[in-house]
Amino acid sequence: MGMEGKRVLVTGGSGFIPSHLVRKLLQQKAKVAIITKYNSIFDNIRLSDVWNDITVIEGDIRDQDSMKQIKKFEPEIIYHMAAYNHVGDSFTHVSQSFDVNAKGTANVIDAYDGYEHFIYISTSEIYGYQEEVPWTEDFNPNPLSPYSVSKYAGELYCRMKMKMNNLPITVIRPFNAFGPYQSARAVIPEIIINCLLGKDITATEGKQTRDFNYVTNLVDGLVLTAEKKSAALKQIINLGSNQEIPIRELVTKIHEYTNSKSKLKIGSLPY
Repeated sequence: MGMEGKRVLVTGGSGFIPSHLVRKLLQQKAKVAIITKYNSIFDNIRLSDVWNDITVIEGDIRDQDSMKQIKKFEPEIIYHMAAYNHVGDSFTHVSQSFDVNAKGTANVIDAYDGYEHFIYISTSEIYGYQEEVPWTEDFNPNPLSPYSVSKYAGELYCRMKMKMNNLPITVIRPFNAFGPYQSARAVIPEIIINCLLGKDITATEGKQTRDFNYVTNLVDGLVLTAEKKSAALKQIINLGSNQEIPIRELVTKIHEYTNSKSKLKIGSLPY
């Protein structure tokens, strides 16, 4: 199929992973629109170099009325990526998490149904604690934060619409990402910065593992989801490397690669 000439909407388009997706779509000559709260290059700095190549829809997915603008663009493919996405902070921003991730998802999907393919970006966080590895799509989700509960609520709404209204939807569950333009509050950038500054690195025992993926690898998977629509349609798909790394090893690797003088205080924090 390819993406050339396709009208593609990316909600939350200036976010970390979405901004890389926007660039990839433009490289493939797609016609790209983003939804963002502010039509300002300063508030969407990750897209500054391609700002004039995209259509900007100013809207907040929490505002049902502003989502009516989607009809004007008439997207053939929608990547719904706008989200409240900080796991830790979601415990003190519960209402915001649900307003954006659950209600906001319903607002987007109910605003327009003339698309060929709606791709909901869920999260591996919905699995929470599981006894077995690797996690597969048929596992029973066990979310452990307001963020993951609200993302799962958005996923369930999409799955309900997929079944009840026969809508062409795919649910993607990406695993952890890292790479350029990521927030300094994410774990890998935070460790890198602290190591470069020589600050003490405090951590748990770090035996828990994560699956980290370079952001453009995840983007390749997102593009393939649209290109291989017939295989992806009405599926739930894990997206990751299937290579887990203990957090303890992640910390020590970054400490080594940065030639850091930071003191490693692994085990100084409780799980």
